[in-house]
Amino acid sequence: MKDFTDTLLYFVPAVLVLGAMFLMVKKFLDKEYKVHIIEARKMIQKDSLPLKLQAYERLVLFLERISPSNLLVRTHRTGISAPQLHADLLATIRAEFDHNLSQQIYISTAAWDAVKDAKEETLKIFNTAYGTIGSNGSGMQLSSQVFEEMMRRDEIPTQHAIEILKKETRQLLG
Repeated sequence: MKDFTDTLLYFVPAVLVLGAMFLMVKKFLDKEYKVHIIEARKMIQKDSLPLKLQAYERLVLFLERISPSNLLVRTHRTGISAPQLHADLLATIRAEFDHNLSQQIYISTAAWDAVKDAKEETLKIFNTAYGTIGSNGSGMQLSSQVFEEMMRRDEIPTQHAIEILKKETRQLLG
């Protein structure tokens, strides 16, 4: 029995010291792991910030390019018919949008939804104006009708989306 108690007297303190050492090492490693994770996140954010900013810039440029007034100036040609101008406007918007689809990876869902809504509302402006003019109208008549349609609206759809993108960009930059 004395051998058993002697053995316990050696092993119990050893197990307690071993347990305490285990807990200390575990706590240290957990802290080091958390520090490592935080540093890794900072590196990722540092590397991804320029990509995010570039995405916001490209989408603002997209919205400016499809703004009805800017798009009409770029697309309208002398003597063009309403159907041809309408087709050119819609094709340009879709091509510009397709070119910028990948930017959605870098921005929030709300911002991307605002960009898509602006595109759809801009298409709606052109379609409504074309529906009013009809296929026998001229490109100049269609342009005038687009401007009238824009005047009826409280806000130009692309401007609303640009404001959302600007707000998010400011939040990114702190």
